[in-house]
Amino acid sequence: MHILFDDAGKLLTGRLLSEAESSLQVEMDSGKRVKVKAANALLRFDKPSPSELMQLAQSLCASMELELAYEFAPEDEFGFADLAREYFSTGASATEQVAALLCLQGAPHYFRRAGKGRYRKAPPEILAQALAAIEKKRQVQEQIEAWAGELAAGHCPEPVRQQLYKILFKPDKNAAEYKAVVEAARSTQTAPLALLSRAGAIESAYQFHWQRFLFDQFPKGTGFPALQAPEIAEDLPLAPVQAFSIDDSHTTEIDDALSVQGLGSGTVVLGIHIAAPGLAVQPDSAIDQVARTRLSTVYMPGHKITMLPDDVVQTYTLMAGRPCPAVSLYVTLDEASLEIRDSRTALERVPIAQNLRHDQLDDVITEAWLAGEGASSPVPADIAALQPTLSFLHRLARHLKSQREVVRGKPETFNRPDYTFRLEGVGDDGPKGDETVRIGTRKRGAPLDLMVAEAMILANSTWGQWLAECGVPGIYRSQASLQPGVKVRMGTKAQPHAGIGVKSYAWSTSPLRRYVDLVNQWQIIACARHGRTAALVAPFKPKDASLFSIISGFDAAYTAYNGFQNGMERYWTLKYLQQNAMSELTATLVRDNLVRADELPLVLPVMGAEALPRGAHVRVRLGEIDEMSLDVSGTVIERLDLPVDAVDDAASDESDGDDEGLAAPLSLAISVEDAESDTETAGTPQEPGGN
Repeated sequence: MHILFDDAGKLLTGRLLSEAESSLQVEMDSGKRVKVKAANALLRFDKPSPSELMQLAQSLCASMELELAYEFAPEDEFGFADLAREYFSTGASATEQVAALLCLQGAPHYFRRAGKGRYRKAPPEILAQALAAIEKKRQVQEQIEAWAGELAAGHCPEPVRQQLYKILFKPDKNAAEYKAVVEAARSTQTAPLALLSRAGAIESAYQFHWQRFLFDQFPKGTGFPALQAPEIAEDLPLAPVQAFSIDDSHTTEIDDALSVQGLGSGTVVLGIHIAAPGLAVQPDSAIDQVARTRLSTVYMPGHKITMLPDDVVQTYTLMAGRPCPAVSLYVTLDEASLEIRDSRTALERVPIAQNLRHDQLDDVITEAWLAGEGASSPVPADIAALQPTLSFLHRLARHLKSQREVVRGKPETFNRPDYTFRLEGVGDDGPKGDETVRIGTRKRGAPLDLMVAEAMILANSTWGQWLAECGVPGIYRSQASLQPGVKVRMGTKAQPHAGIGVKSYAWSTSPLRRYVDLVNQWQIIACARHGRTAALVAPFKPKDASLFSIISGFDAAYTAYNGFQNGMERYWTLKYLQQNAMSELTATLVRDNLVRADELPLVLPVMGAEALPRGAHVRVRLGEIDEMSLDVSGTVIERLDLPVDAVDDAASDESDGDDEGLAAPLSLAISVEDAESDTETAGTPQEPGGN
């Protein structure tokens, strides 16, 4: 005697050895003996043999028509033997009974289990829904296979093309488009990115990087809703100064301007004037919500995405030829010693006399010209009239810098230039990726740059300390020490910034392009209006949770924007190499196998540098450029110098120690591992000349 029994939903057969009241002793074909509950025994039979029975039953089950079985099945609860008698014959054999059982088990959408070997017919309406779902799944699978075939053949289906960035970076692993890419990658043994590129889904490396960034950071697009810049309600006094700004020619968000009064009198008043959107734009307003979503202007060669709409920017920007609302810091100094005697903050309208463009004037306003020596090229009359003012500002900037260096404990050294990118033929929609790129250099610490930088550091540190004295929270940048690995942090407490060499540092001088600065400006305005009682009326109170939310969001966005800016600068540097047919370049070994190009903003890995010391000057032969991964490598072909001590490149005051010129890695959410396993599974981003 043989027995068919249910073991946790699995049908097993064996020879019955003995039987008790509630259990059976069964010997399996393997010789193993098991104890089976009597309630789990479904069928007793003499022949055929257990193994033969299951083979015959499975073959017979495959020939059964589910629709016919469903029609013949009893309306009430029934057993598998009942179905066998209805479907085959009243004397259904053991093989036919087991075939009926297998049929019932394998069609849960037709038959619902009601117990051991017992079933009920699914209601017709439920069955119809189940069959429709099965048919839909079949069609989807056919579509997946069709798309996978197209991809493998080198053609990208349009639905996959439309979901390209979602598939690569934030996939829905149950989506048919994703499964098609995984299936095609597996069948062709090709990495997903290479597969899609070969299939024509990625037509332009530049557009790939650009669209990927938009997908990550601007999924709803870069356009602005209809917004109107509010007017400033209060009647601001007119400042008795003639201020001027210093920016790059492409700057539209002119945040800051300078003025000097009292030259020759022994007491000089330096005015640092900051555009004041905070006097009109209020927290939680429509414009504020837009700014808080974007958090910063995004910069890249040839294009930018502004934090605020251009109409709003133009309302508050410090454009020459008009008095502009401003939050002004007036610092009173001894003209001879440059000692700071006093400072005060004013809310006012500031006449902007000129918008100076440093990229047009750096060759004119030199240290020699500021010292009274002749200029190397003709000086416009309006610039010549500013010579005494600019000379004083340069002297003050060098003094402030030297004071900060005492606090830092080491001088600020600039061993590398700033690089500028100019793209020729950029349209209104931004670069396409094939424009001609010009890369120039601008010496760090040039006079105009130094004047602006030191003035802004003075303003940010002075206002940061003032907020703390008034008991008003702000958003600060701090750095505990200059030791390696100690990074710049953001918080709400006024703590020292060792990298800059100041007691506290609160970004406040770029409210048109950084949200943190706008938040701090609201707090500064409250202090200017209410003094020591400002903490009671300031928009953000001490321990305000929203400040920490802003810091967290800003850190994440600023890091992403910075990474994208670095990546795009690297892209255009690689384009520059291609456009100028550069197969070799000279470089300096910075560490291990990494070298920094001498005349380009490029860091790359090389072979053949293992035995060379840091600081070695070498000639490098370039390898193949990969515009998708922004990768290029090289081989050292010549040592150009005698062994020298390594050069200590001092990091900039805001540096976190990253290698300049290295792009962020291309991190895909879909990988070769997906295709091989389971189908279900530095600097700060800133506009040139900005502060």
